[in-house]
Amino acid sequence: MSSHDKSIGRFYEGWQTYNERIVEVVRDLSVEGLQTRPSPDGWPIWATVGHTAGARVYWLCGVLGEPGAEATPFPDAMTGIGWEDDLDRPRSATELTEALESTWRVLASCLDRWTPDMLFERFERRVGEKTQIHARQSILMRLLSHDAYHCGELSQTLGIHHLPQIDLWRPD
Repeated sequence: MSSHDKSIGRFYEGWQTYNERIVEVVRDLSVEGLQTRPSPDGWPIWATVGHTAGARVYWLCGVLGEPGAEATPFPDAMTGIGWEDDLDRPRSATELTEALESTWRVLASCLDRWTPDMLFERFERRVGEKTQIHARQSILMRLLSHDAYHCGELSQTLGIHHLPQIDLWRPD
């Protein structure tokens, strides 16, 4: 039995396609397109994409201690400071594409190595004075729904502004 046969990766195979579809749209956006906001007080597209990628590193590398943060634009995973926190420094399509692809590699590595028995191991996270307990399974659900939430938000923003939307379910 190969390591992939023992891993949880086969249960999440479609997730990589979602990442690829976001990358396809983001890499072709102009500087102006990346500055598009859903509303005057909403984040520009580039900030939402950066936040989506950065969350993967925060949870996987920062909270769970998984390797790989150094190969992403977010090497200090536990700072809690993301690209979206500095709206005066817009990110390019190239930077965003690399962020999505490099953080996907971290996530894919976890999916390939983790087994079902590992999913319910518990991890502590300090938030101020409080300690929270998280399991790998709950963090995977958080990340999958986080990716999907922001993908929908991005698609809606793109559509409102007559830009190409992200089609997660198009047949290839």
